[in-house]
Amino acid sequence: MILTTLVFSAQDGISRHLAESYNTLMVVMIRYWFFAAFVILISTRKAGGVRAAAATSQPWLQGFRGVLLALEICVAVYGFTLVGLVESHAIFATYPLLITALAGPVLGEVAGWRRWLAILVGFAGMVIILDPGSGVFKPAAVVPFVSALMFALYGLLTRYAARRDSAATSFFWTGTTGAVAMTVIGLPAWTPMQGTDWLWISALCVTGATGHWLLIKTYEVAEASAVQPFAYFQLVFASTIGILLFGETLRTNVAVGTAIIVAAGIFTLWRAHVRARRGGRS
Repeated sequence: MILTTLVFSAQDGISRHLAESYNTLMVVMIRYWFFAAFVILISTRKAGGVRAAAATSQPWLQGFRGVLLALEICVAVYGFTLVGLVESHAIFATYPLLITALAGPVLGEVAGWRRWLAILVGFAGMVIILDPGSGVFKPAAVVPFVSALMFALYGLLTRYAARRDSAATSFFWTGTTGAVAMTVIGLPAWTPMQGTDWLWISALCVTGATGHWLLIKTYEVAEASAVQPFAYFQLVFASTIGILLFGETLRTNVAVGTAIIVAAGIFTLWRAHVRARRGGRS
């Protein structure tokens, strides 16, 4: 899982580099072409092939999930160009808290007072990061929060879809429908790429496929709840890339707010684990 977060962090760094010179929609579109090819290749190697992977009784839900994730990635990459990797990932770290908060209306899962308190504490950490009372507040910092909200909804819909579809089916629909959606909105934004930038886009595609392959392998050998806390390493790796390669800075309020968000997120994951074992509210 730690290696997965390292690869995805590298992907985010490459995405930011390319999005500074090319339209975000075009960058994500090319990334999705490779992702869809990877998904189809994986499906052909499973029992039943592509037909089995694509079989679902809830195509509208699966299609919406795939398009939602593609749009979320566009918003996230755009956020990288506005506020950088450090602040984007610091704010994006609220998504586990958003999942907990939205699990009630979306999935009917009820959170107890402890997890609601953790959610409030986590959002207090986000307010510290945004620092709205100072002259350095950037309205653009809201963009990563929108990305986190979209990703949280995607995660909840994925859990909802899992009640009737396998992980392989959801993975297939995520890659293929996302590629179709990005092709529709990305082709009009196409501009010729410089020779060296094709190397960067190739690296972007390879890191994307590698990251998803590592994530699949992770969930094959461990429960999602056991490895989820390690996903916060992506915040560390992405911030390091932002500071070392893009000249970003880690302001004190961002460091403090991020620590609060991560602590609250880990607490909600732990309480969810306790609730699953006890079968009650937490």
